[in-house]
Amino acid sequence: MIREIVKIDEELCNGCGLCVPNCHEGALQIIDGKARLISELMCDGLGACLGHCPEGAITIEKREAEPYNETEVMKDMVKRGKNTVTAHLKHLHDHNETGFLQEAMDYLKLSKDALDFSVDEVLDDMFENKPKTQPGCETGGCPGSRPVVFDAPGGIKLDETSQAQPSMLRQWPVQLHLINPAAPYFRNADLLVAADCTAFSMGNFHSHWLKGKSLVIACPKLDHGAEIYINKLAMLIEEATVNTVTVMMMEVPCCGGLLSMVKEAKQMCSRNVPVKKVVVGIRGEVINEEWV
Repeated sequence: MIREIVKIDEELCNGCGLCVPNCHEGALQIIDGKARLISELMCDGLGACLGHCPEGAITIEKREAEPYNETEVMKDMVKRGKNTVTAHLKHLHDHNETGFLQEAMDYLKLSKDALDFSVDEVLDDMFENKPKTQPGCETGGCPGSRPVVFDAPGGIKLDETSQAQPSMLRQWPVQLHLINPAAPYFRNADLLVAADCTAFSMGNFHSHWLKGKSLVIACPKLDHGAEIYINKLAMLIEEATVNTVTVMMMEVPCCGGLLSMVKEAKQMCSRNVPVKKVVVGIRGEVINEEWV
């Protein structure tokens, strides 16, 4: 499948840092005076950073996607120097990518004699030195869209008489424009693709439909960028290898666009993931539920 990803022309980049706060995934940092994509894994190709480069150094390129290979990424990262490698390792650690982090460290240890920097210094600096970004955006992206996992405690029993019911939301962000398909909480998950209005209509949205699932939300009528949505859904199916996709939409006609986007994304993929359609009435009742 074709994937969109950020490309930086270091000849044009002046290191101003205006692009950094606009990368929702925190994948851009200013290192050694240049904007660097420290995590190709976390770049979603949205291009929010694009309009904030006064030098035109950032573009989006389309290329055939291959399975993510941390060893190949490290081969490119080490060419950019110690600081870029350190930032990349810290980014993997901060996003709980422990498997890729171990693979990266293994590569550094095996290749240490061929590198022009000390691997021991990189590992020592990993948790001590943090590349500077713009004030107020120390994580490298918008704080409101920083991925956070907060799994609900196991064994929760809902009290029907209680006014406060526990949330079953397992991750943040949830809006389809903001989510990163490569985030660990989507990997091999049961995915709920919900129209914005469904959660407000259904009294048991959390306890019955959201429990145990990873969530993305969208409005097919009001949201812009359907192509971006379709590409992200395809990445969730093909690369995150979600187990199932439940599409929950309202009975109003415009909501059917959500299912159409999922079907189009599925056609782009080699995996045949099961898709369930759930149609919700404006009073919150389930009108139709079927595998499609």
